[in-house]
Amino acid sequence: MNSTTATAVTKPAQETTMPPTTRPAATASAQATAPRRRRRPRNYGAPGQGSTWLISTLTLVALLLLWWIATGLHWIKPLFLPTPQATLDALMGALHGQTQGDTPLAQHVLISLSRVMAAFLLAVVTAVPVGLAMGTSRLVRGIADPIIEFYRPLPPLAYLPLIVIWLGIDESAKVTLIYLACFAPLAMASKAGVRSVAIEQINAARSLGASNWQVIRMVVFPAALPEILTGMRIAVGFGWTTLVAAEMVAATAGIGQMVLNASNFLRTDIVIMGIIVIGVLAYLIDLLMRKMEEKLIPWKGKM
Repeated sequence: MNSTTATAVTKPAQETTMPPTTRPAATASAQATAPRRRRRPRNYGAPGQGSTWLISTLTLVALLLLWWIATGLHWIKPLFLPTPQATLDALMGALHGQTQGDTPLAQHVLISLSRVMAAFLLAVVTAVPVGLAMGTSRLVRGIADPIIEFYRPLPPLAYLPLIVIWLGIDESAKVTLIYLACFAPLAMASKAGVRSVAIEQINAARSLGASNWQVIRMVVFPAALPEILTGMRIAVGFGWTTLVAAEMVAATAGIGQMVLNASNFLRTDIVIMGIIVIGVLAYLIDLLMRKMEEKLIPWKGKM
């Protein structure tokens, strides 16, 4: 092969080969002309924020539908789970006094509500100061903490006979039982609220000449208020759970007494209806306390 042929063969190869120095520029221009993907905007709020009413509504509808299907297809015997229609009929009958003792449902509700709220308010008046004192005083904490920690895990039915022996079978025994159930969680929440106060805030107030009482009133109590309100919500829930046990003590009226009497006669429809009424009342009170929490501590979750 002569030199002219070799030059002709190698020349196209040289022309089609891109110089190494031009490759990054071509790649950069291709990337610049390609459409960019938009990044999802990041959510900088706290996890789990947002309204849940739609999810809650769908959950309730799903539970009611499952209840209706399970009872309508006789998967469960009516003795164990009545139909929604039977429960609704029991509710309408209870509204007109068709229960044990011919007491209307409204009267049962008012009596039970008065017992729970009386015990709860008494617990708020006494447990919050005790909890604040436990958080700010070593002496009070040493006295009250062992007592509260001892009886707090005990179920109310464990000391119910002792309360009956001490106080008899009148209203004081029922209110006392619910009061003891509300006291412990509220006192412990108040103490935890005091412990959560930043020491910098306390030192800043003392550097400005605040006394111990002023520190507690102006710094400790406002900072502990979120924990106290959370403890109030927990305490009122414990009060409702103790209601049935409290109304076992020679009660003639009340939702818990109505449920207990219905269970003795295997009236499952009235039992389910009473459970739903107790749950609805407790939920409405919790909603009220949430609104109160929003008014009293609007800064919660925003700092």
